[in-house]
Amino acid sequence: MGPPQDPEFLSDGLFKHLEAEGFVCSLPARATLFMESDVPRGVHVICTGHVKLTVTSREGRGLIIRIIGPGEILGLHNCITGAPYEMTAQTLQSSRVSFVKREDLLGMLRSNPEVCLCATRRLSKTCHEAYSQVSSIKFSQSASEKLARFLLTLSAENGPAKDSADVLRVEMDLTHDEIAQAIGASRETVSRALATFRNKQLANLTRSMLLVKNRAELEKIAGLSRSGNGPSDDAKKRASLAAVRPARWHAGWTGSRQVS
Repeated sequence: MGPPQDPEFLSDGLFKHLEAEGFVCSLPARATLFMESDVPRGVHVICTGHVKLTVTSREGRGLIIRIIGPGEILGLHNCITGAPYEMTAQTLQSSRVSFVKREDLLGMLRSNPEVCLCATRRLSKTCHEAYSQVSSIKFSQSASEKLARFLLTLSAENGPAKDSADVLRVEMDLTHDEIAQAIGASRETVSRALATFRNKQLANLTRSMLLVKNRAELEKIAGLSRSGNGPSDDAKKRASLAAVRPARWHAGWTGSRQVS
């Protein structure tokens, strides 16, 4: 069973309207929702599954900006401004996505003040998360610290579930290379750090599951642990975790309605 959806997102009118009005499609893993520099045709509402957002350098090197889950809306600011997509979006696992055409979205925002306010709140939250993510990158020093932050963020943003041993579990299909892209390290460095975390019983990442076995120790490595009863000196770092929380439809994909 996948992680629970973000209650904050699900409670707003924008998500509900878009999910109800969109063209719903079931997509396989590694399906491209849209590509970097594409002209926005509409927004993608993530109902189930996870999506990675990547950018590519002139040399062709990829960098994962974020990994998002259910409750997120992709391309909102692009549809409002008309600016091309800044990144590529690709599913990490079988996902259910609702697509709403740009003209339908704009008509909804013009006619419904509540939905328009919800869109403004989402855009503000996205802006805040971008600032926090920059701070997180600036604060992080070692590869182990960056990896610990990344794993903690995945478990925090994607609604971890606890099994009988109090292990935090997140269904996530990520390769070592993709994690390296996400934290700005080499694949070899990530593999060594993950092996160390596994040997120390801190965390384990399989092909389809993240297990966080000792959150307190990971927080220490990430520089997020508290001392005494007062707030941590690294409170700003802890807050930054919230930040780390292409439109091409192939004939083989199925859904309740097919996107043209």
